[in-house]
Amino acid sequence: MTTIRKAPTPHGRRPNRDHRSPAGSPSEHAAVRGFEVDFLPADSLVREMRRLTADHLNRWDLMALSDTATLAVSELVTNAVRHGRGAPIGLRIFSDDQELRIEVRDGNPQPAQLRAVGTEAESGRGLVLVAALAKEWGVSPDGRTTWCSLAVPSGGR
Repeated sequence: MTTIRKAPTPHGRRPNRDHRSPAGSPSEHAAVRGFEVDFLPADSLVREMRRLTADHLNRWDLMALSDTATLAVSELVTNAVRHGRGAPIGLRIFSDDQELRIEVRDGNPQPAQLRAVGTEAESGRGLVLVAALAKEWGVSPDGRTTWCSLAVPSGGR
């Protein structure tokens, strides 16, 4: 089952920022837009989450971030499907004029970590890719949410 809803954005504040406020936080009047999706883990839904992300970025006039954001979503959701212990997965994406934030929540309290993998390995590079693409990335204090942020280019497209 997949449930889609608009991400909550409390007035004057960003949604959960892992108990910290990075440099360049939006002003109280910055428009924040977003969505959340909850779904049961399935490899087939990784593609659907990429498509849903691209659709929203198009609506928000942020197509310049589409390739990077959909790749990050693909890697983070795949990690949640593979390592989330079968628990429901949550994808949350929101953006203001400065930043696009992608959060993926799963049932595994073990925090995601960068791994060194050999050149012959067929997997294990997801977080390395996310770290290379993102302005910043991290894991929530409880280990269940892995997130990254991308800088929004001026002009969006």
